[in-house]
Amino acid sequence: MKWLLVGVIVAATTVGEVLQAVGMKRHGEIEDFRPGALGKVLGLLARNKLIIASVALMAVSFFAFMKLLTVAELSFAVPATAATYVFETVLAKYLLKEQIGWVRWTGAWLVACGVALLFL
Repeated sequence: MKWLLVGVIVAATTVGEVLQAVGMKRHGEIEDFRPGALGKVLGLLARNKLIIASVALMAVSFFAFMKLLTVAELSFAVPATAATYVFETVLAKYLLKEQIGWVRWTGAWLVACGVALLFL
């Protein structure tokens, strides 16, 4: 059960954060942080389908994490769900066409090794 929850969390978080990145790139930079301007931005983002899907997926991830904490220890849950960093780095490279340097690849590889240690 705990590995199924980890899978749900990793998948929902990874896809949610990629959708959030795409949605915000399409929206553009938020430059005005005055209350009235933020209200307009929130209104625009509330109609952005990518952002809505992202929020929904992050909610799935949140509630799955809450459930995971009922069946597993925090010292397992947090490292196991860190696999999102690996998948997000790969998707950033190949889906979002970001430039990923060797230092970031090394970091992702080290995270993957840490997650793999949980199988021992």
